[in-house]
Amino acid sequence: MIWGEGMNDNQKHWERVYQTKAPDAVSWYRPHLETSLALIKSAINDDQQSAIIDVGGGESTLVDDLLVQGYMDLTVFDISSTALQVTQKRLGEWSNRVNWWVGDITQANLPPRRFDLWHDRAVFHFLKQPEQRTAYVQQIAKVLRPGGHVIVATFAQEGPEKCSGLEVVRYDAATLHRQFGEGFQLMQSRRETHHTPFGTTQQFVYCYCRFL
Repeated sequence: MIWGEGMNDNQKHWERVYQTKAPDAVSWYRPHLETSLALIKSAINDDQQSAIIDVGGGESTLVDDLLVQGYMDLTVFDISSTALQVTQKRLGEWSNRVNWWVGDITQANLPPRRFDLWHDRAVFHFLKQPEQRTAYVQQIAKVLRPGGHVIVATFAQEGPEKCSGLEVVRYDAATLHRQFGEGFQLMQSRRETHHTPFGTTQQFVYCYCRFL
């Protein structure tokens, strides 16, 4: 079952993207999110009972790998119900072990103090307006338990200026962390060169913070 709210124009855009492109035919596709997996394992000391939400998880294989590694409390959130349905079909019966949620992360009504770890690879850089970024950070502060973990990856300053026809905001570790404020302690940052399915490269920056 997929929980969610009504559809806005941004959601309609992403539905068109996922309805017209195969999972491995989008620039952000990666067979395994090695950097994310390493940061998650480091953050929660491989505690398989930690509640993890993957924001923008859509068709990503992160949930597959987390299930294989024994994590038991997983939520995948995405703006596209099509993307979530693709992953559910791929997982088969294993999809019943996952909570599925569709919506706009800046507007979703998620349960408070529900999660130990928030993961986002390539959603935050689409938030062009300051009020969108503020709403995103407020959402994290609402749903994370004290001492929780935040792992966010965006295009680095050398990365693309657009993705899927939309302009993005590019960051380095310092400017990305600054978006979250004093309530989030920067624990670690990493750079990654992502090789797209089209033979090009994209520069990503990852920030891992603790929610104080």
